[in-house]
Amino acid sequence: MSNAAPHIIGVRHHSPACARLVAAQLRALRPRYVLIEGPADFNARLDELFLGHELPLAIYSYLSGTGVQRGSWSPFAEHSPEWQALVLGRDSGACVRFIDLPAWHDAFAELPNRYADAPEAAYALRADAYEQALADSLGIEGRDALWDHLFEQETDTDALATQLDLYFGHLRGDDPGSCGNAARETHMAAWIAWAMARGDGAVLVVCGGYHAPALARLWRGLPAAAQEPATPQPPVDAALRHGSFLVPYSFKRLDAFQGYASGMSSPLYYQWLWEHGAQAAGLRLMQDTAQRLRQRRLVASTADLIALHTHAQGLAQLRGHAVPLRADWLDAAAATLLKEAQDVPLPWTYRGRIRAGTAPLLVEMMDVLAGDVRGRLAPATPQPPLLAALAQELEAAGLVLRGELRLDLLTPAGRGKSHILHRLLLLQIPGIRRVQGPQLALSGEREELWQLDQPLEQQAALIEAGAYGATLAEAAQAALEERLRGARGDVAALAQGLNAAALAGLSGASGALLQDLREAVAASAQFEPLGEALGLLYPLFRHGQALAMAASPLLRSVIESAFDRALWLLEPPAAIAPAQGFAHLRAQIALRDLVRGQAAHDALPLSVESPRALAVFARKVHSPDSAPLSRGAALGALLSLPQAEEQSGLAAFDLTAAVALLRALAPEQLGDALSGLLALAREQLSQREDFIAEVDRLIAALDDADFLQALPALRGAFAWLPARERGGVASLVLRLHSATQLPQSALTAALPAERDAQQLARAMQREKAIWARLHAWGVAAPELPA
Repeated sequence: MSNAAPHIIGVRHHSPACARLVAAQLRALRPRYVLIEGPADFNARLDELFLGHELPLAIYSYLSGTGVQRGSWSPFAEHSPEWQALVLGRDSGACVRFIDLPAWHDAFAELPNRYADAPEAAYALRADAYEQALADSLGIEGRDALWDHLFEQETDTDALATQLDLYFGHLRGDDPGSCGNAARETHMAAWIAWAMARGDGAVLVVCGGYHAPALARLWRGLPAAAQEPATPQPPVDAALRHGSFLVPYSFKRLDAFQGYASGMSSPLYYQWLWEHGAQAAGLRLMQDTAQRLRQRRLVASTADLIALHTHAQGLAQLRGHAVPLRADWLDAAAATLLKEAQDVPLPWTYRGRIRAGTAPLLVEMMDVLAGDVRGRLAPATPQPPLLAALAQELEAAGLVLRGELRLDLLTPAGRGKSHILHRLLLLQIPGIRRVQGPQLALSGEREELWQLDQPLEQQAALIEAGAYGATLAEAAQAALEERLRGARGDVAALAQGLNAAALAGLSGASGALLQDLREAVAASAQFEPLGEALGLLYPLFRHGQALAMAASPLLRSVIESAFDRALWLLEPPAAIAPAQGFAHLRAQIALRDLVRGQAAHDALPLSVESPRALAVFARKVHSPDSAPLSRGAALGALLSLPQAEEQSGLAAFDLTAAVALLRALAPEQLGDALSGLLALAREQLSQREDFIAEVDRLIAALDDADFLQALPALRGAFAWLPARERGGVASLVLRLHSATQLPQSALTAALPAERDAQQLARAMQREKAIWARLHAWGVAAPELPA
């Protein structure tokens, strides 16, 4: 083997300086081989990268199947070193190859992006310590500012190459790397050994700077192969799918402040830097920022901009920059445009998403520098089968993804279109939004309203969704199952998943999901999630023949065990947190509805003990240690079940029992108990004049302090009534007091928000205290003014 060495360029992904270095080295060396960190399984399709796309774009690689869903992106912008290596290497006639493992490989199991920063804790600590020491010695704050200072202003490519080697050598040190990185570096080194063994020209390698020191050592110890290194293949499994496709990308997705974990932040700024240099990039930064701030009506006067420009020039001179760099401009903007102190760090001094509390002016600036550039694929670009299958489905259904669409769910055509749109929702495809419609599948509600659009990012999302399956139903089912694998043990989330499957017409999604549900029910320790699950599952059982759900013995078993465990969890006295009040009532409603449904319909009987449920409700009513909300709901359940006395032999639960319960409670508990009663027995109680009269007498007997305490919960209780029924209650109260009838608009008006009533009560208490103090001082009458 020759003693010659390959030219290994360690780069920071999407760095204009590194892209310039790669371009200069390619022109100077005219290498025979150009080896690039990228998915080796795409080598046979490199021509697809040169079909005339608009950058940025990415190679999306995936491995998908039962229990596994893995995807990784390899993004390219014009200022990406890898893109310059691809284009210039191809133009020069070099043998261009990607040399990294395929993105579905286990080496990428924990990486959502091929170019994500190395995740090893030891490496991160070493790199952070080295960068922090450099930054401290230079008086620079932030990793990006340090990188710009060291490299983005360097114009001598030879000096730049030396500095990068030194920098990445210190960053890597003697760290051996993780098992995943070791596997990747061994594979990349095998490609270098193969190219060097050919001996027919120079070899140029472009890779992430972290890998460069290891590759320089590893390739010499590997055997020289006559053939190109074999690309690993995924496990042979009919249930697994794998592949790679080009997807349009965007600067927003490239931006570190939008969650991209590697490369350069503010990609639009670095595109300006690549195209025009630092001087022009800075002026463009100032001009575009000023325009955006004025559009948003944020302060940016001419005097402010002059001060910004002057300040940036001064900072550049102070920091030894020939012209202001990105951090100079941003620090100058913070110094001249911000009028108030900020409690969080400036966003360009750290990596990751912008933190809450950042001034809106700075958020807008960072958004300007991210840019809104979006890539487009050439028309001839191969696409996954899902896109063609979706186009056929849309055409067959007469469905156009544009504008407002109202669907009649009681017609086959309406249901078919609804299933398609719900499947797109499961795949989280942009431009698909349901404005109105039933939350519960098979509820019998007739209408759905959708707002449809085809934004530019929709194509990319559909290509990426193609990893889940070749048809819309298959892909949506796989996406749902992947999402729910993370929800194992969460009985409510799993039941919601089954409901989502029903809304999307996915009958095949229920098997594994129901098994997970059964296990979650058995382990559930809270009543409210079980009740929510029953509220979703029982209607699917009652009406789910169309999805073959009602016939499932497993669904029956899940409902029966959930019913049994929910009763067991309901019976012991327990406090109910205010945030759980609504969920508790919905859970008792679900139990009540199941008992009522089984009594009314014998076609699909379940093995549930209705008499036991009635007995639990009865004991809850008479349990003084139980929460008033729960006691009222239990009594409401009994009042709304005509079979209560017939099936259980219990004492009659009627109006007398409801009044007795309310009279036995303290004023601050009155509203909670009434909430439970009206939530479950609204039809039986809300329009009965004798019941309203009893509640009116209870309220009238309260003194001012007790009334103010009871007011918010009382108001919440009547919020369970529809507007028209609240108007009916108001009319009954007026008649009781021989008052004038209210106008219909007032009777049906919506009540204000809950917090408004609480604020009103507090205000009334404060006002009463003020007038009492004034009276004690002898400057006011003892009564509140009329």
